Amino acid sequence: MSDLAIQTERLVVRYRGKPALDGFTLAVPRGGVYALLGDNGAGKSTAMKVLTGQLRPDAGRATVLGLDCWSGAYALRQRVGYVPDRPKLYDWMTVTEIGWFAAGFYASGFGARFAQWTERLHLDGAKKLKELSKGGYARVGLALALAPDPEVLLLDEPTSGLDLITRREFLASLVEFAAEGKTVLISSHSIAELERAASHAGFVKDGKVVLAASLDDLRTKFRRVSFRYEGLLPDANALGRVHDVQRTGRSVQYLIEDLNAHQFAQLGATPGVVDVEDESVSLEEVYAAIMARPDGVKPANVNGEVSMGRVESGVRS
Repeated sequence: MSDLAIQTERLVVRYRGKPALDGFTLAVPRGGVYALLGDNGAGKSTAMKVLTGQLRPDAGRATVLGLDCWSGAYALRQRVGYVPDRPKLYDWMTVTEIGWFAAGFYASGFGARFAQWTERLHLDGAKKLKELSKGGYARVGLALALAPDPEVLLLDEPTSGLDLITRREFLASLVEFAAEGKTVLISSHSIAELERAASHAGFVKDGKVVLAASLDDLRTKFRRVSFRYEGLLPDANALGRVHDVQRTGRSVQYLIEDLNAHQFAQLGATPGVVDVEDESVSLEEVYAAIMARPDGVKPANVNGEVSMGRVESGVRS
């Protein structure tokens, strides 16, 4: 059995000749919570539709639990839970009735688990779907996806419309879900909250996965270096790839990708450089570094003191 729950290879999906996915490659290990991050229109929802067998890719291949997502879609429906960005349900039914209806498509136990999840998600079983708030409607979609006790859970913006406490409870439940050896792939804009639950992250831009790693590896790969200095500002380019600069007086902070340990040690030994620190950064900061600026954009030099030719985003004083 492969240690990957989800795998895509060079997926291409075109809408009216324009690529929504353009070489999308992703490997999601079993037993983790994988955050799929990207701006609106990056291709996250399209990727979810390919993985659930709703879209046949124009090129490339996608598998879930070793089965092709298109040819094996029927078999996967019993093993994969899915919550789309905008669930579409029978609004004239009550919460209990939609669970009873859906149970006819699944193995025994669905109804009992659906009832448990509706209680856990604070849903009134007697209420009609059309009477629910946006958050309530979203919670019904979550309960339906979780009730089959799936091996893989695909979630496209599942916490949209949920209140803070419910969001946190739900994300905590995903960690428990993964601890049982199951796999979650979740697309969301709540990056700071996802950091508490996710074990891995993939960053999607222009239909491609531009970076994918475990959160532990991301914390090693991206570092915030800060120090105070006298005289000329040391050249940060030797430290690694500079994504962000923040400067106040004679204090400066850099967000560095692939920090060179030898050069960092030399920085600490440079005359006039004091209070040198190396700290981890948040997932949100990594996201901003990768996604916020178009490729190739470079800011002006810092007060003309030194060349910052490899800096990737603007200077904030």
